[in-house]
Amino acid sequence: MPFYLHLMKHLAERGIPVPGPHADASGEILLTVCGKPAAMVDRLPGSHRLAPDAPHCAQVGAMLARMHLAALDYPRVQPNLRGLAWWEQTVPQLLPHLDAGQRELMCSELGFQQQLAASAAHASLPRGPIHADLFRDNVMFVDGAQGDRLGGFFDFYFAGVDAWLFDIAVCLNDWCADPDSGRLAEERAAAFVGAYAAVRPLTHAEVRLMPALLRAAALRFWISRLWDQHLPRDAALLAAHDPGQYERVLRERVRTPWHPEPTPCQP
Repeated sequence: MPFYLHLMKHLAERGIPVPGPHADASGEILLTVCGKPAAMVDRLPGSHRLAPDAPHCAQVGAMLARMHLAALDYPRVQPNLRGLAWWEQTVPQLLPHLDAGQRELMCSELGFQQQLAASAAHASLPRGPIHADLFRDNVMFVDGAQGDRLGGFFDFYFAGVDAWLFDIAVCLNDWCADPDSGRLAEERAAAFVGAYAAVRPLTHAEVRLMPALLRAAALRFWISRLWDQHLPRDAALLAAHDPGQYERVLRERVRTPWHPEPTPCQP
């Protein structure tokens, strides 16, 4: 909690629309209420857009780039707790619950991601604090006379330091994909990446590794949804999501790699 609460404070102070934490009289933002950790944060305006179009995706892409840049000088460090190390620990516990085809896909993809993580190209990817879970239901939009306006990002519970491209890939797999088939809606994906790159141009390595990181993001949520389904933790508010959606997304990303349209790149 200290990592993501202080990250939210850091971002809010730099003009990124996130729920800014409020400190108590002693200056603390991580509080205790009835023996449990608590925080008081600003309420974001607006509501979700669960059926986004290209302009929604473009606004999210541009703000994500602003968020990445605003967090560059954030001093705290915490790894992505649902990254490769967690996948390696979790996959063996899930394999007994899968059929033969699912086991083959999961083991093959985990091996691919392990090789990728050990590569020089992956090591060259720009990194910093990421949201890591910026799904449609973690973003608010406000109705306006000129159309919807982005109201803000929230739910930074899975935030950590990782490749910025992983954050982009998480968003593309949710904001710009058909949940039934897993296919990427290329118009929305192009709008998202184009708006992001207009704020922070992608590097050549990011463009090259986009298909691989789209697979990584799909694997991460397939694993976590299977975990919640088969090995749920004791949490009254936990709502398990369909793991089949991200199995479909992963199979589609393996079958149909996607690169963004050429844009000016950083070295």
